[in-house]
Amino acid sequence: MATFFAVGNGKGNKDSDAAVWVLAPTDLNKNANIVDKEEGGYIPSFDDEEVQGYKTEVVRQQARLELFPIATIATRNNPRIQAQLGTFTIHHNKVVPIEKVGTGEHVARLIIPKENKAHNANELALLGVNKFSLFPELESIGSILKELAQ
Repeated sequence: MATFFAVGNGKGNKDSDAAVWVLAPTDLNKNANIVDKEEGGYIPSFDDEEVQGYKTEVVRQQARLELFPIATIATRNNPRIQAQLGTFTIHHNKVVPIEKVGTGEHVARLIIPKENKAHNANELALLGVNKFSLFPELESIGSILKELAQ
């Protein structure tokens, strides 16, 4: 899915490379002391206790508190979130790029050379990854039909 966002339909911005960032969410969360020894691959959801300190109202009340960014799973309460199966990062008052947190081993940047973007977009289309699979709304169907007509 991230590759779809990076390369688009392969037609736009042909003059520059694309990039996909890969995040190991549980490794990022270790920097914020979010670890579940019983469940090694644990990623908290927005409603879990570990995320409460990142809520807007708490951050406003404790402006001096600086917590590291964390990875969390959004509540799957709408078709877009369900389709994209994303893990999100929440940033607190601590202004630090995610790749500079801890040792930085939790994140990697993969470059997609500009000359490969169209090929990657075609491969994704063959796999059924398209605007509608990620944005399952009527507007997406219209966009796809418009592209096919061109």
